[in-house]
Amino acid sequence: MAAELPIPIFNSLDKALPDLKTAAAQSVRYDAVVKEYEQRFGHKPSYIARAPGRVNLIGEHIDYVLFGCFPAAIERDILIACGPSPPGSGTSTPSVHVPGGVKAENLNPKYKPQHFVPMLKLAQGPSAAEQADAASNVHAEATWQLDIDKRELRWESYVKAGYYGVLNRFFSSTSEHPAPVDLLVTGSVPSGSGLSSSAAMVVASTLAFLSVNNKLDGITKGQLVEMAMENEKRVGVNSGGLDQAASVICTPHSAIFVDFFPRLSAEPIPLPTPRTIPRAVFVCANSLVVSDKVVSAKIHYNLRVVETLVGARVLALRLGQTLSSSERPRLREVFSRWLGSPDLESSPEKIKAALERFLPEVEKLRPSAEGRKEGELGVTMEEMIKWSGLSVEQFREVYLSWVDVEAEYFQLYKRARHVVTEAIRVLEFREACLRAQATEGDLPDDTLRTLGALMDASHESCAKLCESSCPEVDRLAELARASGAYGCRITGAGWGGCTVSLVAEDKVDEFIAKVKAGYAPYKDLEGDALHEVIFATKPSSGAFVLKLDE
Repeated sequence: MAAELPIPIFNSLDKALPDLKTAAAQSVRYDAVVKEYEQRFGHKPSYIARAPGRVNLIGEHIDYVLFGCFPAAIERDILIACGPSPPGSGTSTPSVHVPGGVKAENLNPKYKPQHFVPMLKLAQGPSAAEQADAASNVHAEATWQLDIDKRELRWESYVKAGYYGVLNRFFSSTSEHPAPVDLLVTGSVPSGSGLSSSAAMVVASTLAFLSVNNKLDGITKGQLVEMAMENEKRVGVNSGGLDQAASVICTPHSAIFVDFFPRLSAEPIPLPTPRTIPRAVFVCANSLVVSDKVVSAKIHYNLRVVETLVGARVLALRLGQTLSSSERPRLREVFSRWLGSPDLESSPEKIKAALERFLPEVEKLRPSAEGRKEGELGVTMEEMIKWSGLSVEQFREVYLSWVDVEAEYFQLYKRARHVVTEAIRVLEFREACLRAQATEGDLPDDTLRTLGALMDASHESCAKLCESSCPEVDRLAELARASGAYGCRITGAGWGGCTVSLVAEDKVDEFIAKVKAGYAPYKDLEGDALHEVIFATKPSSGAFVLKLDE
């Protein structure tokens, strides 16, 4: 299984990247990062940790309820050059001499250099004398603290988030201390674009701190995904794991079918686009509406998480399932209990058939029209609590004590219907790719039309049921279809960010020109500036570490 493979560690770039042409083009960038690092810190880096962004081809807002998704890594990425800070370095601050002290800099001048030190806190509130003895006590247990303000995230917050998991996983005993670290960050994934710059940053940061502290041995790709998922929660995002899995596990020329139930698994699926007539590529278009999952989480991303969780509980009760007052099942778990037999979910094909039978059950979440304004399908907080079968205190403990959300009406029915229909579309997309793989020779454009229709239906559901789109993204999707795309959908967390379109490779330039002409924020952009916001991409390799010569 792909998730059980070790983290790739390479000694040369030509082995790390999919072909010599790509390696040659990227070597200039890597060399520049190494030289800049040496100039800033006075010594060469030991490693470069690389984590790509991702484009989710289909399967939005269903990973955190444990249904499978279909992402691919993209060529744009985050690089972190890193190494242990040498004692007595002329650029060192006093903090660097403290165990685990970090000096972090960013090639982008708008992000200022940062120094920070993790604080060691021993369990059970030790006395000053016990703290003084801690360094020689191999049995002392400790937790680490880093200051991350979730209300006002800075670029280094994501670096700190990646550091957290390494500290608490490998340095919980005070017999060993983390190394002081110098690191330099650069990236080509646009921030807030829906291409998972935050996940790529956390994955790269986690890899960097693992590398410098010699903790990579034995870490699998699946374990890195789980670490990065937990680490990103430190910045206030309750991620389901899709972004991290794509950044870590993907392989060149393929997407992956990522499943999260009953455990994380990843199945590489070759895309048919290199064999269709015409050949096709995916084009990412940035709406230039910044999608900040953290800042708007309480009315957007985290609200969707809570709505789907509460919807799952209510649906479980209405299906006759027994739940304890502290239980917080997810929709995938409710679906599995409804099936009642492991054999009925032993393959993606069986799951798809079962989901189609399950879909009518979602209607049990549709509220009565009586006493509601026309067309309103949401419920108030009071109604939601009543439906859950919990007291106010129990409900707040189970569903609200760990997250901030804000809404007048909570859309349990619409979110659940989106989840189930989107999960079916993901499995249909997977089936179409596998059918193409089993067919010899060139493939007709019917394959592209099938994939495109599923992408269009996904966008419709994201816009109307999940309500995670916005007018600008809807306009881009409309323009993409009018400009010749086989299909187009929003990708990423939503409320801004990017669309992804399936486009004939020989029509890419024409497609981009038409979208540019129709989308007002693009009209004054030319050359590199235009290429930054709308570009074709091929599936990329996942995260890796480049070990540099001493």
